[in-house]
Amino acid sequence: MKLSLVIMAAGLGSRYGGNKQVDGLGPHGEILMEYSIHDALRAGFGKIVFIIKPEMREMMERLCGYLTRRTALDGSPVEVEYVFQDFSSIPDFYPIPEGRTRPFGTVHALLCAADVVREPCCVINADDFYGLDAYQTMAQTLRRLPKEGHAAMVGYLLKNTASLHGTVTRGICIRREGFLDSVQETRNIQLYPDGTLRDLGADRPLDPDAVVSMNFWGFAPSIFPLLRQDFQNFLRSAGDDARAERLLPEMVDRQIREGGLKVFVLPSSGQWFGMTYRQDRQAVAQALKQLHERGEYPESLRD
Repeated sequence: MKLSLVIMAAGLGSRYGGNKQVDGLGPHGEILMEYSIHDALRAGFGKIVFIIKPEMREMMERLCGYLTRRTALDGSPVEVEYVFQDFSSIPDFYPIPEGRTRPFGTVHALLCAADVVREPCCVINADDFYGLDAYQTMAQTLRRLPKEGHAAMVGYLLKNTASLHGTVTRGICIRREGFLDSVQETRNIQLYPDGTLRDLGADRPLDPDAVVSMNFWGFAPSIFPLLRQDFQNFLRSAGDDARAERLLPEMVDRQIREGGLKVFVLPSSGQWFGMTYRQDRQAVAQALKQLHERGEYPESLRD
């Protein structure tokens, strides 16, 4: 069974102060996205779908063109697709607010890939490191995932996903009997040097061991009609809000409450890290260096 890795890479990374998706961090200038691709291919994925802005196409082909020479575990050539997240995919009934330039969130991003994803898929952020174990666990789950009404996510501990350098947004997950019961999209989460965490918006402490969604989702192709309906409902209520976004955890939470999805929560023993702020860069680069030195990755991911 072919499996797709769908990479959401159109984000601007504004809080990071640059285009963090293409910031070389590995020993030979590898970007975080290349580690995701490397691990996914090792886990049995055979197709890579990049969701990007149109102006990124040439740059992405330059960075990841070597993938066309790679083979999947079954010996077949790795398939590579590029899709654009722009306003051309917005339904005609919705007028784009004047002055809006940013996309409409991760539900919009995944919908942009509907025409090229015809197999079970894993959906990830471009600027996060998830670890090989997460891809292996997800690949095993996707191969037995029912075609309708089910999805999966890999969860991480909140304390391992926050930053000392500013606030983050996380989908805090409530589990019941191995399934996701709800997702509370929580903004303005601050980590402090003593390890405590607070939701600054509600002025309340947060459990450091709470499981959170880091946009590591597993879906069957049947997810796309649900996404389309959810996104249209969102646009009808968004009005002229120039900053409104529809996020995947919000969509999944609603589908769970309405009975449209049952979502397996998959634990991962692997390491997660990412860059939200420029100050996170040094720690991430050092962590990658140590992984190479331990032999968990080859000297260069591109050879």
